[in-house]
Amino acid sequence: MRQDFIGSEQVAVKRILIAILILAVLAILAAVAVFFMSREEATVPVEEGYGANPTLPEPNQTLIPTINIAPASPWPEGMTPTPAPGFAVNEYAGDFDHPRWLHVLPNGDVLVAETNRPPKPEEEFNLRGWIMGLVLTRAGAEVPSANRITLVRDADGDGVAETRSPFLEGLNSPFGMALLNDTLYVANADAIVAFPYTDGATSIDAPGEKIVDLPAGRNHHWTKDIIASPDGTKLYATVGSNSNVGENGMEEEENRAAVLEIDLATRQTRLFASGLRNPNGLSWHPATGELWVVVNERDEIGSDLVPDYMTSVREGGFYGWPYSYFGQHVDTRVEPQRPDLVEKAIVPDYALGAHTASLGLTFYDADLFGPQFAGGAF
Repeated sequence: MRQDFIGSEQVAVKRILIAILILAVLAILAAVAVFFMSREEATVPVEEGYGANPTLPEPNQTLIPTINIAPASPWPEGMTPTPAPGFAVNEYAGDFDHPRWLHVLPNGDVLVAETNRPPKPEEEFNLRGWIMGLVLTRAGAEVPSANRITLVRDADGDGVAETRSPFLEGLNSPFGMALLNDTLYVANADAIVAFPYTDGATSIDAPGEKIVDLPAGRNHHWTKDIIASPDGTKLYATVGSNSNVGENGMEEEENRAAVLEIDLATRQTRLFASGLRNPNGLSWHPATGELWVVVNERDEIGSDLVPDYMTSVREGGFYGWPYSYFGQHVDTRVEPQRPDLVEKAIVPDYALGAHTASLGLTFYDADLFGPQFAGGAF
């Protein structure tokens, strides 16, 4: 009996040692991967990645996206960003839990979405995903979602908010917000919900009413922005792709990498524009009335590719993802190829540099900044 016990104990110790060894090997592989990811460098000058005709070199395929991790840390007390000449900047409000999106109400109150990605469905272990998890953790991107919208108010107009209150709680990774008359629409990670709104309210206790479902599941890109049509009859929603370039199967990309149109009267959803890998920051152009959006493009073909961009969004338009980028530049990684779609892919209006993670867009229609910024895209 004692020999059996000793034998079992030895087996257990051996298994523990093997597990420790495997973890050590994985840690070394992760460190090596991060090291080589940080060594891959751009060859195109930064300014050539911007504008209507960016420089697009040959792809340099990599296993993992090129990264340069910026550790998440708060601004030191008393320090602020350095403003452009003629501007000033100060802290309006602070101490938020992963703030990701803002919406300014007509009375000047500011809504802050404190949010992060929803929990992912269980997936089988893979080394690439594990390494990317480590990277996201270091960047501060893996904290649980607060699932809250907070209201802040600057009643005396001195540029510092005095009032702060939880406005909506118990949401599901909220992001975009839109106010129409007395209804506030919120884009959760899986649906658009509506709440009754009263001017000047500092909180909403009424339950939300689901308007439409939005693509969810894996939610590789989970942020959903929304904007109302000028006549107030429709909402437009951004939905990012469920992959880098369709590697999880195109059946997972239904109504993704797209701008969706929601008819508020019928609550029907239709595909408005597609081929936009991870669109965000919807905005109406003040002069033309066109809908514009910024888009995060694909990874793993080098530091120079592919530039993120902002573009007008044409009804029924296809912008290339995943089969091509910036028009007819074919991404050979995607199988099967779709030359019929590549042929009609629209070239985006303006490149914003590769891997800049452009996430917001607004057109300036006020006069505080002076005439040189009138109608400018921020």
